[in-house]
Amino acid sequence: MSQMRILLIVGGGIAAYKSLELIRLLRKSGADVRVILTSAGAQFVTPLSLAALSENPVHTDLFSLTDEAEMGHIQLSRAADLVVVAPATADLMAKAAQGLANDLASTVLLATDKSVLMAPAMNVRMWDHAATQRNLATLQGDGVIFVGPNDGDMACGEFGPGRMAEPAEIHAAILEKLSGAPKPLAGRRAIVTAGPTAEPLDPVRYLTNRSSGKQGFAIAAALAQLGADVTLVAGPVALATPTGVKRVDVETAREMLAACQSALPADIAVCVAAVADWRPADVASQKTKKTPGGGPPPLTLVENPDILATLSKGETRPTLVVGFAAETENVEAYAQAKLAKKGCDWIIANDVSIAGTMGGDDNAISIVTTSGIERWSRLAKSEVADKLAARMAEGLT
Repeated sequence: MSQMRILLIVGGGIAAYKSLELIRLLRKSGADVRVILTSAGAQFVTPLSLAALSENPVHTDLFSLTDEAEMGHIQLSRAADLVVVAPATADLMAKAAQGLANDLASTVLLATDKSVLMAPAMNVRMWDHAATQRNLATLQGDGVIFVGPNDGDMACGEFGPGRMAEPAEIHAAILEKLSGAPKPLAGRRAIVTAGPTAEPLDPVRYLTNRSSGKQGFAIAAALAQLGADVTLVAGPVALATPTGVKRVDVETAREMLAACQSALPADIAVCVAAVADWRPADVASQKTKKTPGGGPPPLTLVENPDILATLSKGETRPTLVVGFAAETENVEAYAQAKLAKKGCDWIIANDVSIAGTMGGDDNAISIVTTSGIERWSRLAKSEVADKLAARMAEGLT
């Protein structure tokens, strides 16, 4: 992003405060940021705060004599590599769709010959209104790129689509647009499972494992970076959702399987989650109490559904199915047996007895296929994810 020039238009709305963090991220990436602040936007953020973060003057007036002596609005519209509107209000979207130009922001949008990226923010009913949806379709037809809106709670107290995308998500979309990097998985759909499952014993206790979810989340992020439409089915972990990824939170193995099946059809399925093989046959409705001299209560277990085998052998089988084998001994032998049993295409084997693997930030893996075993040296889990995503893209070509 070094030397890249961004023209940021800040519209009116409570989400305007997020533009400050977006500017910080852009400046950290080395971008030159110029800001246009609408009169409505100035009700929520100040020109001084925007100027301090961007390290450039903030433009507010179409008829500034200093700027207009040199046709400033035209220069602003042409000097940028990308025009970003965040928040993009219903009013700004409508003006841009209809070609109106009655203030600096709308005039620049009409005069620019550069790509435009919008991050909408508005009340859910405004977003769902037929007029806004018509304007959205028009702008998309004109080549405008959209990030969000996301579902969530709004300042008005309602919930639904209309919440502006987070600054990190917008920042990632800007980097993607300006990088020009190829997206080999564009148009492809992927399912990734991550984290542990939790099988309840009673309302308080459950059976689970030590999986952190870090490797699965990193793989979901890497696939999204390559253009895939990713559904991340996550067990109970405290990790942020990767940018551009749809997340479905579950607890039990049965919930995880149902979420995966709901996400089909898909081109890729990557089963990273450490799914409990067994669950209690009966779940107590109340907390199980100790009784003096009674000893531990009996625990009867039943087998959980096999998510990897189900996806590998189903009628809507993804083209590439990848499983993980976390072992503490005979790692590659167990992985080869798992490959044959499950019917998947690859098994990614790792030795979780090595300190720092389960719950840590590094991993050493072996890719086990019917063709043989490929061993990778220890890398950061993010690097493992990037390399695996690139390999999966190759596997679909």
